[in-house]
Amino acid sequence: MASLEIGRVCMKVAGREAGKYCVVTKKINDAFVEVTGPKLVTGVKRRRSNIEHLEPSEYLLNIKEGATDEEVISAYHTANLVSKLDLKFPSAAEMKAENVKPAKEEKKESKKEEKKHKEKK
Repeated sequence: MASLEIGRVCMKVAGREAGKYCVVTKKINDAFVEVTGPKLVTGVKRRRSNIEHLEPSEYLLNIKEGATDEEVISAYHTANLVSKLDLKFPSAAEMKAENVKPAKEEKKESKKEEKKHKEKK
């Protein structure tokens, strides 16, 4: 299989996200790439994926390596792929809620680490 370049829109053909579109954001090695949907748009969260599980499409987004989800969303709009791929874009409130959620999880993890540290003393 040919190597996938950064910005290539692909369809996942294996795994729990099979049948959903994703974008290659980073090449890890000859067998793996990092992809993202983003999750709010296509349902594919940012993760490492085997290139054998991806079917490349003819579409290519103009993004840099390791692009954020916001950059990928704006690239979808710039390339006019919203209607072609029948994508549903989140509202501003949904985007804000998604960005706030990881911060809460980080606070929980740091509190757990503090508890463990106190118990060791």
